[in-house]
Formats: sequence, C-alpha cells, structure tokens
Amino acid sequence: MAAQAREMRQTRLDLCRRLVEHARNHTTDVAKGVMFNDASVYTDPQRYEAEMQKVFRGMPVVACLSTDLPSPGSFRLFDDVGVPLVIVRGTDNEVRAFLNVCRHRGARVVRETQGCSKRFTCRFHGWTYDTQGRARVTQEAHFCGAIDDLKRLIPCPAAERHGLVFVQATPDSTMDIDAHLGAFGAELAKLDLGAHKRVCERDLEATCNWKYAFDTYFENYHFSVLHRNSIGPLFVDNVMLYDTWGPHHRVVFPPKEIVEWARKPESEWLVDTLGTPYFVFPNTVIYCGALTPDRLFVNLMRMFPRGVGNLVTHVETYGPVALADAPEYQSEAERSLEGIIRLVQDEDYDVTSESWKNFLSMPPGSKVVYGRQELALQHSHQWFARAAGYPVPEVVRAQQPILETAGAA
Repeated sequence: MAAQAREMRQTRLDLCRRLVEHARNHTTDVAKGVMFNDASVYTDPQRYEAEMQKVFRGMPVVACLSTDLPSPGSFRLFDDVGVPLVIVRGTDNEVRAFLNVCRHRGARVVRETQGCSKRFTCRFHGWTYDTQGRARVTQEAHFCGAIDDLKRLIPCPAAERHGLVFVQATPDSTMDIDAHLGAFGAELAKLDLGAHKRVCERDLEATCNWKYAFDTYFENYHFSVLHRNSIGPLFVDNVMLYDTWGPHHRVVFPPKEIVEWARKPESEWLVDTLGTPYFVFPNTVIYCGALTPDRLFVNLMRMFPRGVGNLVTHVETYGPVALADAPEYQSEAERSLEGIIRLVQDEDYDVTSESWKNFLSMPPGSKVVYGRQELALQHSHQWFARAAGYPVPEVVRAQQPILETAGAA
C-alpha cells in the first residue's frame, strides 16, 4: 500500500472514531453561535464584480488535475473566469499559463479545448508559439526589428501542487501557492490526486448566485427535507465533522451506519466507504468516495459564476490510474456521476434557482442566518467577504442555553 493510501486510510479511521464518539455522546461539531449575513451578498452586482476581480482572477483557482496534462505539449483551455487562458505542459515538463491572445492582433491562438502540440499557430497571420510562449513570426523582416517585446505570449501565474494545477488569471501578478494552501497542502497530499485519471465529466448550470449554490454543499441540515426521497434516508442529518485550514476546509457527513458502528469493534467499520469532501478556496470541492469498498474515486466539482445570478459547475470523476480504463470501473463511475447529477441538478440547484430571485424582493438590509450546525457556511462566507474586500460578518453567541446534543444514536 502506497504511503498516501496508508495516510488517507488512517485519516478516514480517525474521522470514523470522531463520528462514533459523537454518536455515542449524542453530540456534533457546531459553531460558537449563529451568524447573520446581509441578503445582498447574493444579489449585489458590485460585490459580484469585486469577487470576480479579487477572488476568481486575483487568487489561485484549480484549473485541472496534473494528469489532465499528462505529457509535454499537453494543453487545456481555461476560460472560466472571463480571461482566455491556455495552460500547457512545456517540453521541460513545467506547467505554464498564458493569455490565449496573439501578440500581433489579438486573435485567439489555440482554439481546440484540449490536446497535445509542441507548436501553436494563430490562424490569422501565422504567428507560431512554442510551449514556453516564444513566438516565431512570419515575414518578421517587415517589422524592422521593433517587435522583440511582442514575441512572447503574455504569462499568468501557474503552479502544480499535490496533483492539482492552479492558475491565477491576472497577467503580471504573483502567486504564492504554498502560502495559499498552507498546512492544507499536507492534507491534499494524502489524496494522491496525481495517481488519478479522468473517467467522465458533466456540466451543471443554475440561475442563482454562486455562493447560494455553494451553500447546499456543506450542510446536512437540509438532507431529511430536500433530499428525503434520495440521499436523505442514508445519512444522519444532525451530526457532522468540520476541520479548517485557513480558508480551506473538510466536512464529513456520517452515514446512518454510524449508529451501528458505535456498537461494533473498529475492525467491522467500513472505513474506506466514508465520503470525505474537501474544499479548496475559493470554489473547488474534492469529494473522495467509494463505488465499492475496493473501488475508490474522486469527484472534482469546480463552481464558476457566469453573472451575479448564473453559474456553471464542472463535475469530473477521476479514478485510480490502475482502474480508470477498465470498462467495468468506467461504467460504475458513470452511473455514480449520473446519480450525483440528478441529486445536485434536480434537487439542490432546482431549489436555489427557484429561490434566488426572492432575495431581489426583500427590503434593503434584510438578513439571512446560518445556524450553529451550518458552521461550514459561516466560515466560508467570512472568507468570501474577506477575500472580496468586504466587512466580515460576525458570529453572534447565543443568549440562551445551547443544546449540545445531537441524537444520532
């Protein structure tokens, strides 16, 4: 067993122990109080523009997995934050990002969404760029030696860490990916994402603010109501685990079996089936799950705004390299992905798309509230506000005795 696999199994075992302890004691992880937020955080066009500029273009975001750029010359387009980028693995094996804009007259250089090539030729006048962005100019003599500063694509920061490719879609900016991840990097390393290969993918759309859709991912308070005919019966809805690393986090929702595990020895716990969602700030969910106890998978869910009230979520399933090409595994992965699509699109995004416009009718100054059991939402909205340059909402401690029990068992 690889070192990362052993570490990840130990992490799951530790999480299971914490869940069982909650089940035995009728407790759960909770926030210190409730948090109120202005309803306009979901509707304000100026706030949306600040989020796009400072968060989605001014911070590192996940563009893909390292295995999506498997060899020198592998490239992918990345247009999701409103800046046209091409991400390419150079002949020196380094990953770079460039504005997908020809320096001659602004034409789009690379038009295929992905592929592999050592040269990229603009179809307008034939300027050709290598994997490091250097240009070979047709009829260069006619430019009289005056274009040396233009013979290179405009770079944007890019970096690989722990099997993930990050980009920052602001030219001439600097990106310290290690500072951005901090101690969370050690947790990501356990996931061994560099040993996973893309199996299938789908896009989801919703007509709501991206943060409103995000809210559905990290609280199980709604499971027994909104998901009562789907996953609701499979999970405990009043117990959870929550861990943070700066703006990043991990949340764990326990399966109903946790009640039985509390009465069994650890050797009988189905540790490897415990789903573990990680959140990479500002918009990426990495869900580590299992098709069967011996067939693990990773879902990458990346949410991108398309306007103050529109978004797209790219949902991609990755499998271990040793299994990803097997027809049986692919079939199981595709069925699993279809189930996720139905759950998110037909239930979560259906209610958020229907409800989001209601915020527009609320009086100025109206508030929304996140309970103590919605601590992941409290933490994330504080970081969303901080990153966009807005006042950070405060948690209000309860003024009456707080029930600490959860009643899972």
